[in-house]
This record gives sequence, structure tokens and C-alpha cells, in this order.
Amino acid sequence: MEIFRTKSVEQSIQDTEAPEHQLRKRLNAVDLTVFGIGVIIGTGIFVLTGQVAKNTAGPAVALSFVVAGIVCGLAALCYAEFASTVPVAGSAYTFAFATLGEFPAWIIGWDLMLELALAAAVVAVGWSQYFVSLMSSIGIEIPSLVLFGKDLNVPAMIIIAILTAVLIAGIKLSSRLNLVIVIIKVSVVLLVIVAGLFYVNGDNYTPFIPPAESTPGVEGLKAPLIQVLFGITPVAFGVIGIFSAAALVFFAYIGFDIVATAAEETVNPQRNLPRGILGSLAICTILYVAVSLVVVGMQPYSELNEDAPLAEAFRAVNQPWIASLISIGAIIGLLAVVMILLLGQTRVLFAMCRDGLLPRGLAKVHPKYGTPARVTLLVGVVSLILASFIPLSALAELVNIGTLFAFVVVSIGVVVLRRTRPDLPRAFRTPLVPLVPILAVLSCVYLMLNLPVETWLRFVVWMVIGLIVYFAYGYWHSRAARR
Repeated sequence: MEIFRTKSVEQSIQDTEAPEHQLRKRLNAVDLTVFGIGVIIGTGIFVLTGQVAKNTAGPAVALSFVVAGIVCGLAALCYAEFASTVPVAGSAYTFAFATLGEFPAWIIGWDLMLELALAAAVVAVGWSQYFVSLMSSIGIEIPSLVLFGKDLNVPAMIIIAILTAVLIAGIKLSSRLNLVIVIIKVSVVLLVIVAGLFYVNGDNYTPFIPPAESTPGVEGLKAPLIQVLFGITPVAFGVIGIFSAAALVFFAYIGFDIVATAAEETVNPQRNLPRGILGSLAICTILYVAVSLVVVGMQPYSELNEDAPLAEAFRAVNQPWIASLISIGAIIGLLAVVMILLLGQTRVLFAMCRDGLLPRGLAKVHPKYGTPARVTLLVGVVSLILASFIPLSALAELVNIGTLFAFVVVSIGVVVLRRTRPDLPRAFRTPLVPLVPILAVLSCVYLMLNLPVETWLRFVVWMVIGLIVYFAYGYWHSRAARR
């Protein structure tokens, strides 16, 4: 069938050489690792830790981070092979086009648009919460702006606008800014771990896995899909709560796949991409587990603050100066996350436009800066609108299901490309194929089933809209079809 026509790896690489669509290669392995750390350490640890520990997993949230890290590790091995074999912008979208065909590639590209644009909005909202909290602590109240009867999140809107301008100005400028921010952010995380150890109370770890209980937060459409499918009484906490929490804190790990979207702007991508992907994931997993253990040890999980858990935990032990440092670090650190998520979204959309599945005019590269300026501006405006209206928790769950779906497709694609193109040079090879990809698929699907029913419904609606757009526009304008 025509909708399953594939685009060869050679053609994908050739398309990157067209002058009007050629991105500049400026990134090395260090840049990529820092990009990965910059986007992974963000809202997940600075904001979601408190929400998930308080409402879903209790002190066992550390185990939830371990589960999510293992799932990401399996998927990362598959991403590393693909990224080194097909070093083209677009990440999972490009990988799917080379293995499964145009229509599956469109589906995954449309899915990535949901993941990355929403993720940027989520983190901008999280950044805004810390910023408003810090300003309030020094006596400055941020005035509210009401539109159509709803309070707009003005700080989130402003920061997205500024970072969009930075991305248009060039990838190396973005990389240098990110390096500075990551140094500050990792320093803050280490401060939380070291200073927090002095205030850990062993009693707060008991019970480490709180007994399962039915709560209003997991009833009806908010219940995890797996509990509804198998007739399990919706519960929070307990062993089930650990896996439900893993599906939520999974948001904290998205980022290593963003590294793959920068493949086209990487020097020696065959060597540097796997290093950036796997290195950033390993470093962040260790930091996440350590921070979550310290925070739930400092305060009873039921008393954790849901908006700024790390800072408020230190205020609870009468260390406001550390709390202020954490708030400042979070404010600076989350800037990198918003910027890199916007970067990833623009590169996926750029690849789809270059293939003709969306208007090709958007894929023009800026003659001076060598960046996809039109796409970047469009993504910035959409993310700004989303951040101003939508609550953080609903966005985070949608991002998670989108990310997990992308991981499933990439893991399947590795096995397919091994069979269809065994001749391709692979600088990095996923070990134990097909076992590792199969485990990645099964674990990702399991975490998806632990997401709420309402998240699945929203995801299905988004996919239906994607089908309409593809058959109304993408199918008829595809460059692969014209070839």
C-alpha cells in the first residue's frame, strides 16, 4: 500500500544536503550529553516528585524512578542504534519512515508533536510556579492577567517567548547557554542531596510502601487503565502505586530522545550520539533516585508540597536560605528544559515539513543563523498558548503516553531495520536483539496501561485529528509519493 512506502536511509541523508534545508553541524559528544542532562533534570525532579510521593507512591517513589529508569534504559539502547545509523533530524519520526513506512512515520511524528510541545508547556508552567513562589517570598507579587475569564500564566508565556528567540539565533548559542544552566542545576541537585542528608528522619521511611488505599484521585476516568481493564479496585500506594507512579515520573526522564533530534547538527554523529544518549540517562537516573530518597526522608510524604517540594522540604526544617537557593536553581535550571524541548519539537516538525507531509515552506532554514526559524517561531507561539491555559498535571500525563508510544515504535523499528537492511553500517548496535527491543516494548506498554483512562481518551482524540490532517494534506503532498 502507498501509505506504507518507506524512505531509504540513503535518501534521508541526501535530503539533509539540500542548501535551503541544511542545518549546521556544531555539536559534539559533550554538547549532546549536556543537552540530555539539561532537559532530563527539570520538572520531574523539581515539581513532580512531591505530587507523586504524596498522592501515589509514598517513600517508594524512589523505586518508581528506578522502574522508569530501567524502561528508559531499554529504549535508549534502541535509540542509540537508530540515531547512529540514521543521523537525520526528526528522531523517532525519521526512524519510522525508514523502517515501517510513511503512515506509521506520520503517526509517530504527530505523536511527537503532542509530546514535545506539551512538554515545553508543562515545564514552563513548573518554572512559573517556582518563580512566583520566589518572588512572593521576597515581597513581590506577580500581577495576574485575565483573558476570557481565565487567569493567564504570564511568566510562562514570557519565558517561552525569550527562549524561542534564543533558538532562532543559533544551535551553538543554545548549547553554550545550556552548559551554564546545567552546571548551576546539577550543583543545586547535589546541594539537595548533601545538605538534605543532615535532616533525614528514618521514621519518615516507615512504611516505605504505604498500604494500598482507594482514593478519589484514582476513581472514574482518573483510574489507571490497567485497573479498569482487569476489574481491580482503583487504588493509590501499595505495589500497584509504585508502577502507577513510575508511569507519571516517567515524564522526568524524557530528554535522551531529544538528543536524537539533534542528530543532523552533530559532528561525527555515529560516535557522539550514542554517548550523549546513554551518558545523560545514566547520570540523571543516579541523581533522581538520590534526591527522591532524601526528600521523602526529610518530610513525611503526606506533608510534601506539590508545587515546589524540594524547596519547601528545607523550609520545613528551618533552612530557608537553602530553600531560596533551590528555588533560584530550579528557576534557572528549568529554563534549559523548556529550551531543549522546544528544540526537539522544532526539529521533528522541520523533518516532517521537509518531507512534504506538512507545508514545505516552514522547513526553510534561516540564511544567517542556519536554524529552522519559521518552524521555531510557530512552535514557540503554540507552546506559549498552551502554557497560559492548561494545568500541569493533565499535560504531564499526555506527554508520558506520547513518549512511551514513540519508544514502542523505535524499539520495533530496530528489529525491522536489522532484517530489511542488515548491510547498513552501525556504529552502535543494540545488544541482545531482539530480546532488548521486546523488553522495551513490553515495559513501555505496561507503563502506558498504568496511565489514567482520561489520558488515553485525550490521546485517541489527538490521533484521530492526526489521521484527518494526514489524509487531507500529508498524503497528497508527500515527497516520497512524488518520487
